[in-house]
Amino acid sequence: MPFPLYLLAMAIFAMGTSEFMLAGLLPDITSDFGLTVGTAGVLTPAFAAGMVVGAPLVAGLSRNWPRRSALLGFLLAFAAAHAAGAVTGSFPVLFATRVVAALTYAGFLAVALTTAAALVPSGRRGRAVAVLLSGTTVATIAGVPGGSLLGTAFGWRATFWAVALLCLPTALGILRGVPAERVKDEEAGGSASLRGELAVLTRPRLILAMLLGALVNAATFGSFTFLAPVVTDTAGLGDLWISVVLVLFGAGSFAGVTVAGRLSDHRPGAVLAVGGPLLLAGWPGLAILADVPVALCVLVFVQGALSFALGTTLITRVFYEAADAPTMAGSYATAALNLGATAGPLVAATTLDTGAGNLGPLWTSGALVAVALLIAYSFRTTLTTTRGPAARRSPDRLPGRPARGRPHDLGATAGEGRSAPEMDADGAVGVEGPDAGGWCRRRRRR
Repeated sequence: MPFPLYLLAMAIFAMGTSEFMLAGLLPDITSDFGLTVGTAGVLTPAFAAGMVVGAPLVAGLSRNWPRRSALLGFLLAFAAAHAAGAVTGSFPVLFATRVVAALTYAGFLAVALTTAAALVPSGRRGRAVAVLLSGTTVATIAGVPGGSLLGTAFGWRATFWAVALLCLPTALGILRGVPAERVKDEEAGGSASLRGELAVLTRPRLILAMLLGALVNAATFGSFTFLAPVVTDTAGLGDLWISVVLVLFGAGSFAGVTVAGRLSDHRPGAVLAVGGPLLLAGWPGLAILADVPVALCVLVFVQGALSFALGTTLITRVFYEAADAPTMAGSYATAALNLGATAGPLVAATTLDTGAGNLGPLWTSGALVAVALLIAYSFRTTLTTTRGPAARRSPDRLPGRPARGRPHDLGATAGEGRSAPEMDADGAVGVEGPDAGGWCRRRRRR
């Protein structure tokens, strides 16, 4: 993988730490400003909502900027927002800095994802996305627990300063390592108009990939957000075990994106066909066995791995389905991820006061995955529809060669154009992508 990808992942580590760190800092912030927990808690959904809205908005505004300039601008603005938040004595100002941080993070992530996809050959986009998302997983492993410990020792403002300082060496690395010129996506034939890139959102397969990605991410963060009371109240473990369990989830998520990075380009159907049912079974299994500490720790790791493997695979499909929207594809992926991260905890929270109690979010996550699998099955004809002549051919789809397929594959990768399916000389319908059989490759005879 190109070295600039790892620089971008380092920046996402700092930003991801900020996204998740407030859970451990809210008591200190509440005490400092003399607020209730509920009032201070609005900082978390405000950040998430800013990510959802900011991804397409900021990406659209910056689409004509050189990639390096956009990345540096967003990263430095993010650092400045944290510095301002660290020194303010006003909660409304702190709230405003969180909104600014969310908008700049959304813009950075959207541009970074698009840049990553453009820096590698088309058949390695999944690995590039996995490298970037590893920054988020490392944030859950090290950044969030570290930020919580720093806040406990020196106050919440020290954590804000630490995030701001983490951005500076990364900004220097991006300045020296990311190409200054605009990276153009060869598949899209250069830059497309904004209207043309927005029109891509009408494609059923893109909408479906985004919806499934959002549902899986909603299930992931619906449970992740409320793991602490499961650890202490249900499993009967001490407070120190909360960090241990969260680190296990983060370690599993890192393993998941690593595996998905190797499979999501060429065998996404296998990831979804195997991982989907396992993930569906895992959330209820975790709810049933949550009072057994060993089972809790093992299943948290497994669910972290499965969740991020499926999520990474689905987000990679967004890039293939939006291949001719080179500057906005990253914003579509970012919006889908954060829509799930916003909606999941909100839905899961409604179950806490029911008979399910602390286990309610785990059952909710299982239900969300079930909905995702039901939608995928119900719209399997959409997933298997091919797009034709304008599509870029992959090495294993040469003219006159029939498409090789596997019956369990779930969909088709994207290309350009919306015309009728292209047929080989022997009558097989061909589809495009680095390995079209990975998403779904079917043959039909005339």
